[in-house]
Amino acid sequence: MSKFWSPLAASLVPYVPGEQPKDKTYVKLNTNENPYPPSPAALKAMEDAVNDDLRLYPDPTCDELVRAAANYCGLSPEQTFVGNGSDEVLAFAFAAFFDPAKPLLFPDITYSFYKVYAKLYGLSPKLIPLDEEFNIPMEQFQGEHGGIIMPNPNAPTAQLIPLSEIRSLLERNPDNVVIIDEAYIDFGGQSAVTLVPQFPNLLVVQTLSKSRSLAGLRVGFAFGSEELIDGLNRIKNSFNSYTMDRVALRGAVASLADEAYFRETTDKVIATRERVARQVKELGFRSTDSKANFLFIEHPAIPASELFAELRERGVLVRYFNSPRIDNYLRVSIGTDEEMNTFVGALREIVE
Repeated sequence: MSKFWSPLAASLVPYVPGEQPKDKTYVKLNTNENPYPPSPAALKAMEDAVNDDLRLYPDPTCDELVRAAANYCGLSPEQTFVGNGSDEVLAFAFAAFFDPAKPLLFPDITYSFYKVYAKLYGLSPKLIPLDEEFNIPMEQFQGEHGGIIMPNPNAPTAQLIPLSEIRSLLERNPDNVVIIDEAYIDFGGQSAVTLVPQFPNLLVVQTLSKSRSLAGLRVGFAFGSEELIDGLNRIKNSFNSYTMDRVALRGAVASLADEAYFRETTDKVIATRERVARQVKELGFRSTDSKANFLFIEHPAIPASELFAELRERGVLVRYFNSPRIDNYLRVSIGTDEEMNTFVGALREIVE
């Protein structure tokens, strides 16, 4: 602890991302990155954007990208917000919509950044425990509170909430903002964006990092009522008006336009996920019903900490969470077929 830190800085326990080791080459299945490259059209657009115009500030309102994202989702630009990755969008949303005087509701096993943001903004989380099968008990998200947030599919459990249950959640909580974080929705779910016109309290957050293979670009979106989008812009423009750079803006627009490539790569990830899920079950593992670009698995006889270390020794990185209730599970990102064959082969060696 530094004597120069503020009391807030000293009190924080920051989010810990997946490791990025540089000691040797690994099969890297620990950060949920897409194994396939970005759209060639997006790469070409970004190459073209690297020119003399970089001396100029980017468009602070990101009009072209806002229109492209709005059109893609069937919404208006006034219902659309873009930011520097969905994590930044979430940070703005925590500041804009949640009441510090009331508890913020989210699942007890979920994206760990939610606790970090809650602490940063002086919010009081109320954690709703998942059931024994890691399902989110949606009926418990009601009563007196200051807002709700949850991922769909959930992370790290990978399980999907049906759209009908999200609709019911919104109907039960008309006076509070409900944020649905859809970082992984394109790998098997139906987006709640279709509910935005009906529910003024719904904010849907998405990203180009996963299904669009642009984790290194940092592009995120929020979709909601004009009132909610105005709130996000008030926070953004009190923090940094120029959150998106020129290269990212051009690449993101081109990526959204290349629907064929998007479908091709997501379909490949889904097919690989289903194959590997069957293979790990044949090796004695339990896997949740994943609708994300990763698996959440455990073995009844071999501790996850041991599996994690053994896989790392064999050059395969996965994610291990030393946390209550999930400390016997591994989160395994879906890589290429070749990478996943290496992973399954390493698992087979360890189990046998």
